[in-house]
Amino acid sequence: MKFYSTNNIHITVDLQEAVIKGLAADKGLYMPAIIPSLPSDFIHSMADLTFNEIGYKVIGSLLADDLSDEQIKDLVDHTLHFDAPLVEVGRGIYALELFHGPTLAFKDFGARFCSKLMSFLLQEKNVKVLVATSGDTGSAVANGFYNVKGVEVVILYPKGKVSSLQEKQFTTLGGNITALEVEGNFDDCQRLVKEAFADRELNDQMLLTSANSINIARWIPQCLYYFYAYSRLPDKNRAIVFSVPSGNFGNLAAGILAERMGLPVSFFVAATNLNKIVPDYLGGFPYSAMPSVQTISNSMDVGNPSNFPRLLALYSQDEVLLRDSVKGYFYDDETTKDVMKKVKENFGYILDPHGAVAYLGLKDFLNDKIGYAGIFLETAHPGKFKETVEKSIGENIVLPERLSAFMKGEKKVISIDNSYMAFRNWLTNLL
Repeated sequence: MKFYSTNNIHITVDLQEAVIKGLAADKGLYMPAIIPSLPSDFIHSMADLTFNEIGYKVIGSLLADDLSDEQIKDLVDHTLHFDAPLVEVGRGIYALELFHGPTLAFKDFGARFCSKLMSFLLQEKNVKVLVATSGDTGSAVANGFYNVKGVEVVILYPKGKVSSLQEKQFTTLGGNITALEVEGNFDDCQRLVKEAFADRELNDQMLLTSANSINIARWIPQCLYYFYAYSRLPDKNRAIVFSVPSGNFGNLAAGILAERMGLPVSFFVAATNLNKIVPDYLGGFPYSAMPSVQTISNSMDVGNPSNFPRLLALYSQDEVLLRDSVKGYFYDDETTKDVMKKVKENFGYILDPHGAVAYLGLKDFLNDKIGYAGIFLETAHPGKFKETVEKSIGENIVLPERLSAFMKGEKKVISIDNSYMAFRNWLTNLL
């Protein structure tokens, strides 16, 4: 499989370069040159398959030219060793729970896939993984790459803008994981990482890559959620809509990738908090990045979503088709808190702030459309936002043991100024 840059379809690289480099030389994101079409008999037989068996087929269709059958099986088994239950939350509405991995966030899937694939491709190279995080990406990548040979992980996060539990999950490990606390917001962290990738002199001195969803190895495996969710729907006779809580938009783009591969999805909902750049665009306004706004759904506090070019690429740059297929909704904190309370009272289900935004988007979509089966992605355990959730629902929640264990660790953090030269100087001191 070859991969092209979203900035130039004529620039193509092989899997190894796409994964190890992460970002194209022209700062574009890599996309598969050919999106395979899965046979309808496989789509209709998925109910009889395990999550892993679905994974072998889907990932194999994308990477069989580059990996052996044994490697694909090893890669999928390493990634999908925990569940993703589909839970009914009201009639015809289902939550796909993607928070049963090591850090109790959906990004555990992609991080484990990425770390395993890099181990196949690195060939003993010493690589530095640079990660900007607004919350869950940092914890998932840190735990997914912890003690992986030949890899050093550097996580940049905005000071005071992630939950205390999220922070503990990536600042207490030590070893090959280093956390940098930046005076700024997530967009500042993301900018510093992208500037490092674009710095030719720095890249001549060290091998840099990413493990954010900009990396093909983090992005591609997320399409598996959608195949699995469809396979477990009790009623497949109705049209299907997925509602995705969206920040950097990698997860939504992965769902569209699944649809392009043959999954019968009628619509996608892009649900955001007040960082509503993409909902505004989908509503007809020009795309316009802006400074991010801090909210209780902090993993979505992104003012310039990196994966937006992938959305356009998946629709062949056809903005009309994109706007017809993806509907955008956004919500403030008070609305998010209110729906968390109502869902707990009405259905006994506890949402986290991100899942709550996706639930709201799905409900608003279904108010305008009838006859649909709706699935919203619940991307993080509510315990990761314990204080916010407890205040919203008026009840105490019990932290799973794996979350409690993180809170006992000692935080190890390096503070840096919000400037590229400060970050660059820190990196070069590693040489």
